[in-house]
Amino acid sequence: MTKMLASVNGGEEAEIALSGGADIIDLKDPTAGALGAVATDVIRQTVKVVAGRQPVSAVAGDLPMQPDVIVAKAEEIAATGVDYVKVGFFPSDDAAACADALAPLAGRTKLIGVLFADLEPDLGLLPVLARRGFHGAMLDTAKKDGRRLLNHIPPEHLPSFVERCRSHGLAVGLAGSLEAPDIPRLLPLAPDFLGFRGALCDQSRRTNRIELEAVRQIRELIPDTRPTGLASSVDYRLLAARGYSPGAADPALGTDKIFVRDFVVPVQIGAYSFEHGHTQKVRFDVVADVLRVTHAPEDMRHVFSYDIIMDGIRTIVARGHVQLSEALAEQVAALVLEDPRVMQVKVRVEKLELGPGGVGVEIERKRASEHAHALRPHGMAPAESLFSGRGQKGSSS
Repeated sequence: MTKMLASVNGGEEAEIALSGGADIIDLKDPTAGALGAVATDVIRQTVKVVAGRQPVSAVAGDLPMQPDVIVAKAEEIAATGVDYVKVGFFPSDDAAACADALAPLAGRTKLIGVLFADLEPDLGLLPVLARRGFHGAMLDTAKKDGRRLLNHIPPEHLPSFVERCRSHGLAVGLAGSLEAPDIPRLLPLAPDFLGFRGALCDQSRRTNRIELEAVRQIRELIPDTRPTGLASSVDYRLLAARGYSPGAADPALGTDKIFVRDFVVPVQIGAYSFEHGHTQKVRFDVVADVLRVTHAPEDMRHVFSYDIIMDGIRTIVARGHVQLSEALAEQVAALVLEDPRVMQVKVRVEKLELGPGGVGVEIERKRASEHAHALRPHGMAPAESLFSGRGQKGSSS
């Protein structure tokens, strides 16, 4: 199950994060860069405050890619008793050498290699990290300029990172100025953890103090095992692609229609030979009947995000050539019906480049049973790069 990582600056914020239900307490100084390190005495004090209630991680800092510098700092942090040490790998010809030098420490402490989505991350480092005994890898953003992970890497390209990490036996983390609406879009990828800082803070400013209610709101969007005695009002029905049973719904609440209209993407589609080897514009219209969970929706805990539909279409299209419009429509319908709150979906697929008018198919599908299995967006084959397909035939931009 996906865990929630909360970045804190010390023991006081750690207590807030623990009270809000965070699964991993992550120490960093948000005023000192993407991976700003806090003082080692603060790390030791926070480890004592947490007292084993949850795992603790700490970042090594925004360091130059010099093996001796990286190793010295990572060793210093590991000596504080944290469970994980996060090491940033910035673009450098010496990045692999830094991973090599950390191998002895990786045998004693769980190391997480951090790659940066906004700095053209080198996925060739993943097998190197695995060979050197790293516990996991994560994507973050180096520049905290208001842009999020999904601004730098489209959701249809993220599965390649997740799948490649898993193929090398690495735990997978995703972070990078994530906000509440990003959570239902990333959960279908089933990362091992999602990391947050700004979304937990007063006014969503990462340098401000974290707030208990903000932590709780993020926590309630991520289903997971709760420590004994920790209450949660999360309604698991709102979560996409997770397979939770919706339980008994109140018929009085009825349904809402969530729609995506005139969504045009380039698709490799068609049964004729002349339709192979290039893309053509295809328009999607999707309408989903979704069970309501409250009379007064206030935030992402109470809604079904239309981003899930658009992300799903992009991900399906990114898999490659589709022979039939009917098959494409069925895949989209199955993906939308993965969410247990969706009772019915109507999908229209229209090819726009085969003549003076559009041609295609429209289907309507209803939920057959709560145990039906459907296609999952992270089932696509791993790609060679997060950026594979950009500017190539068949990419969905």
